Amino acid sequence: MLLIDCPYCGPRAEIEFAYGGEAHIVRPAADVSEAEWEAFLYLRDNTKGVLAERWRHSHGCGRFFNALRDTRTDRFLAFYEIGTPRPETGEAA
Repeated sequence: MLLIDCPYCGPRAEIEFAYGGEAHIVRPAADVSEAEWEAFLYLRDNTKGVLAERWRHSHGCGRFFNALRDTRTDRFLAFYEIGTPRPETGEAA
């Protein structure tokens, strides 16, 4: 079981959280082409290594936050609030 450190509530078991996809994805303007809208909806980096992810503490405070997780080892490197910049971890992105 993973231990996820909610920036608002502290460390909790992974069963309290819901994965929300890749973090820092910016919604395009309303007048984009169909190809740009398709890219926003479906295309993600699928990084092998450190990935910024969005998580929700669904069985706790209910708030969203971001986390850096190494997809090769499933190890979390950092947790941070929505709206704050991605922290530097020294790990390859």
